[in-house]
Amino acid sequence: MSATTPTDTIVHTGLKSKRSRLRALRNNKTLLLMCLPAIAFFLIFAYLPMPGLYLAFIKYNYTDGIFKSPFVQWDNFRFLVMTGDLWRLTYNTIAYNLAFILIGNALQVIVAILLNELRRKWFKKLTQTLMFLPYFISFVLIGLIAYNILSYDYGLLNGILKSTGLDPVKTYSNPHIWPFIILLTYLWQSTGYGSIIYFAAIMGLDSEIVEAAEIDGANALQRIRYIVLPWLKPTFIILLLFSLGSVLRGNFGLFYNLVGANNTALYATTDIIETYVFRSLMNNFNFSMGSAVSLYQSVFGFFVVISANWMVRKVSPDNSLF
Repeated sequence: MSATTPTDTIVHTGLKSKRSRLRALRNNKTLLLMCLPAIAFFLIFAYLPMPGLYLAFIKYNYTDGIFKSPFVQWDNFRFLVMTGDLWRLTYNTIAYNLAFILIGNALQVIVAILLNELRRKWFKKLTQTLMFLPYFISFVLIGLIAYNILSYDYGLLNGILKSTGLDPVKTYSNPHIWPFIILLTYLWQSTGYGSIIYFAAIMGLDSEIVEAAEIDGANALQRIRYIVLPWLKPTFIILLLFSLGSVLRGNFGLFYNLVGANNTALYATTDIIETYVFRSLMNNFNFSMGSAVSLYQSVFGFFVVISANWMVRKVSPDNSLF
């Protein structure tokens, strides 16, 4: 009778684990096939371009190419810090995104709750449709509408001001009013679409709980406070964590079409990382500086997600991502 050695045990365990993995692949082949397009997307657009990050550490020129251009180590990052551009870009991008995330999610929750309180189905469907439509309007068209309203010479706003005897407003040279314009435009476009997620979460709430609260005498505000809002808490936290991952990733389409990338008068309040990278690539042809900012953006976003998830796990472990 032969004795079983530790090596045989390890081999047997490895074969058993391999068979279980193959069995799991066969049992979930439909799900894996459905995931293939997403896997291919991230492989092509997220992982294959990663060697291009080397541009952030060189002084790129067309003659020598990427791998023969002079290696300058951290000089591109030092230049961004010394000129002050990095701090302005970081502050503007984070400030806008925090406003988008916090105010946007709060408004989406309010809209979803109000839709849930509507009793006439035809009015509820009509309201959802009208609120959902702005999401499908392109940023190019939004920029065109904004220009026709805010233009100094031909805009609707200044036309009304002139007709009432007031002085026209130079909107495109006043940096202080653009944070409000950008925020209102973003909320107008995204609130209807974002509220659908919270509205779907409310639909998953057991109606018997709400009916029991009504029988006990709870009014609408009490039902919202003690039943609906606690029910939406996990959804809110998960969406917040996902949003924080892109807190340093600006909405280029919105900013570029509303403001543009070359309006120096508005840089103080509207210049974000994406517009700076676009300007570096298309106007200055400085690929190294654009890559340096993009790398800084990705690393910063990674640490934000890890830190936010750690804080959520400390407060509410069940609602953390990992």
